[in-house]
Amino acid sequence: MLKAVILIGGPQKGTRFRPLSFEVPKPLFPVAGVPMIQHHIEACAQVAGMQEILLIGFYQPDEPLTRFLEAAQQEFNLPIRYLQEFAPLGTGGGLYHFRDQILAGGPEAFFVLNADVCSDFPLSTMLDVHRHQPHPFLLLGTTANRTQSLNYGCIVENPQTHEVLHYVEKPSTFVSDIINCGIYLFSPEALKPLRDVFQRNQQDGQLEDSSGLWPGAGTIRLEQDVFSALAGQGQIYVHLTDGIWSQIKSAGSALYASRLYLSQYQLTHPERLAKHTPGGPRIRAGPQRLHRGGGDHGRGCAAPREHCPPWSHTAGCRVRIPAEVLILNSIVLPHKELSRSFTNQIIL
Repeated sequence: MLKAVILIGGPQKGTRFRPLSFEVPKPLFPVAGVPMIQHHIEACAQVAGMQEILLIGFYQPDEPLTRFLEAAQQEFNLPIRYLQEFAPLGTGGGLYHFRDQILAGGPEAFFVLNADVCSDFPLSTMLDVHRHQPHPFLLLGTTANRTQSLNYGCIVENPQTHEVLHYVEKPSTFVSDIINCGIYLFSPEALKPLRDVFQRNQQDGQLEDSSGLWPGAGTIRLEQDVFSALAGQGQIYVHLTDGIWSQIKSAGSALYASRLYLSQYQLTHPERLAKHTPGGPRIRAGPQRLHRGGGDHGRGCAAPREHCPPWSHTAGCRVRIPAEVLILNSIVLPHKELSRSFTNQIIL
């Protein structure tokens, strides 16, 4: 039995995603034609033995989120629940706070996925690796160049055993070209180090607040409080992938994530791609000029430069769009300015 947890954050985060997040919560913003987290749910639903998917975050359970969860449960025939944090608890605090719900039923392991990543999600492969050599923590990693790596969690591994020997979140100097993808597979015993962090936070807080009700005790950062602390102790391992991966931290990176997913749709979801039909979308190929001030390369993309999004190069440079440009059957962009700019012509 397996479970999956998707960390969706909350409305106080994602400021770089504005103005897109003003009208649609970031986890529900369409990327390649479907809500961002639907890609995660689809991948989890395909893993044999998956019994339940939990969303953890600080969003209010409003009507759009409720409708999405109801539709997703019907489509994937899986229980999908949203667990709302009482306060922002960091990347690990929600896991510990809702540990009873996560461990209910006795899962052998559970996946943890950050909502703001784009990936082909090699979850079944990670499960095979875990079952071959079980450990509390298995991290998905990929490679980046020296400059890009400074924007992510950096992993130093033992190349023979793939044990994580050292972990630094967003280092100030180069540490490793292996970066954390924000996709994990945890054993149930992985919650024990989170308990230790919680208890330590509680003790530290009581020294400052004699009431013993210090609210910060529940805030746990997986990366700094757990991965960095446990690296080199035989508990954390990394699985490297050469598949697609990028972060979705800004409007520009959302377009790049759409490009990556669209490239996969030819094999995975051809029904989502538009075909040449009278009155259909106008599909254009050839050199196009795309503008974006400032380079984003390395902040939302870990691809080699020749495969990075057009806006990561000098603003205004020409980028050749392949002849087989992929267009969705329908794209809904809720923000008025973007809707106007993408009317009648969509280029990814």
